Amino acid sequence: MTTTTLKNFYLPCALAIGAAALIGWNVVGLQAHEASTPAPEPALVHEGDLLRLPQKSPLRRSLVVQAVVDQSVQAPFVLPATVEADPARLVRVLPPLAGRVIRLNKQLGDAVKAGEVLFVMDAPDFAQANADATKAQSALTLARRNLERQRELDKADIAAGRDLEQAQSDYEQAASEAARAAARLTQAGGAAGNAVAGGKLAVRSPISGRVVALAAAEGAYWNDATAPLMTVADLSRVFVSANAQEKDLPQLYVGQQASIKLDAYAEPLKGQVGYVGEMLDADTRTVKVRLPFDNRDGRLKPGMFAEATLRARAHSGIVVPMSAVIQSGFASRAFVEVKPWQFQARELKLGAQIGEQVEVLAGLKAGERIVVKDGVLLND
Repeated sequence: MTTTTLKNFYLPCALAIGAAALIGWNVVGLQAHEASTPAPEPALVHEGDLLRLPQKSPLRRSLVVQAVVDQSVQAPFVLPATVEADPARLVRVLPPLAGRVIRLNKQLGDAVKAGEVLFVMDAPDFAQANADATKAQSALTLARRNLERQRELDKADIAAGRDLEQAQSDYEQAASEAARAAARLTQAGGAAGNAVAGGKLAVRSPISGRVVALAAAEGAYWNDATAPLMTVADLSRVFVSANAQEKDLPQLYVGQQASIKLDAYAEPLKGQVGYVGEMLDADTRTVKVRLPFDNRDGRLKPGMFAEATLRARAHSGIVVPMSAVIQSGFASRAFVEVKPWQFQARELKLGAQIGEQVEVLAGLKAGERIVVKDGVLLND
C-alpha cells in the first residue's frame, strides 16, 4: 500500500474518533450540569392527611386564612304567601229575604259610605212583615188608651174591677204581639230607614269601602239566602298571609321582622308578624301567619302571590363565607390550619345560607383558622 493510500485511510478514521470524543465530552458535561442543578420544590406537599405549603410555594400568596368566631345568627326562611283582605273590613251582603232586585244604587268599583243604600228589593215577605208590625202597633195603641180609660173610671168608682183587669190583659197581649211583629220585621231587614215607599226593602252598607263583587243585575230574582248579592270591602288595610310548616313553629313570634317579595313589584316590602295562628290546618298541616300592611295607595290587591322571608330567633353560632366551603362529592369541606401553612380537610355540617355566608352546625369550633379564599387549590 502506498503512502498516499495510507493517508487517505487513516485521516477519516481520526476525524471520526475526534468527533465521537467531542460528543462524549459534551454528554458528560451536560450530565454533570444536570446533576449539579437541584430539582424545583413542589407547591404542595402531602404528609398523611396534612397539606403543607413549602416556604417558596406560590400558594402562600393566593390563600387567605381567617379565624372563625361565635356570633349572633338569625337564619332566614322563606314561606309562600298571598295578599288577603282584612276579614274585619270585608262584608258579603246577603239579602235578608227572597225578592226581585228593582234598583242597584252601587255598581262594581263604586265607593260606598256606611249607611248608604246598596240596592232596593221588592220582597213580598218584607211587605207582609211591615204590615203586621203596623197592625200590631195600632192594636197596642188602642189597648193602651182603653187601659188608661179604665184606670180613670176605676179611680172614680164608676167601672167594675173586672173591666180594668180585662183592659190590663188586652194591653199586655197587644204589647206582646207588637214586640213579636217588630222582631220579625227587624229580622226581615226592616231596621230604621230600611223601608222605602211602597213597602220595598232598601239594603244598606254596614261599612265604608268599595264594591268589590256584584252578582246580580236589576230585575233579577234572588232567592238564595246563603249567596252574597254584593261584597263591600275596605282595602285601606290588608294582610299578607303566609303558611308556615310545623318545623317552623319554634321560630315564629309576633313582632318578627319580615321581607315580602311580590311578583308585581321589584322592591320588597318590609313588615312584621302581627298574628300567628293558634291551630294548624288539618289538611295542609300548616299554620297561618298574618302580616298587616297599610294599603291606602291600593298597590296590594287581594289574591296576589308573594314570598315572605322571615328571620329565625337569634342564637349563637358560627358563620363562614361561602368561598370557604369546598364541595367534594356530596360532602362539604373546609381547610383548617392546624400549624402555620399546614392544613387539614374538615367535613362540615351546614345550616341556612345568610346572604354570601353560611352557618356551620358542626365541624368547626370558634378560634380555628380556615382558608376563606382559593381553598379549591388545595382540593386535589
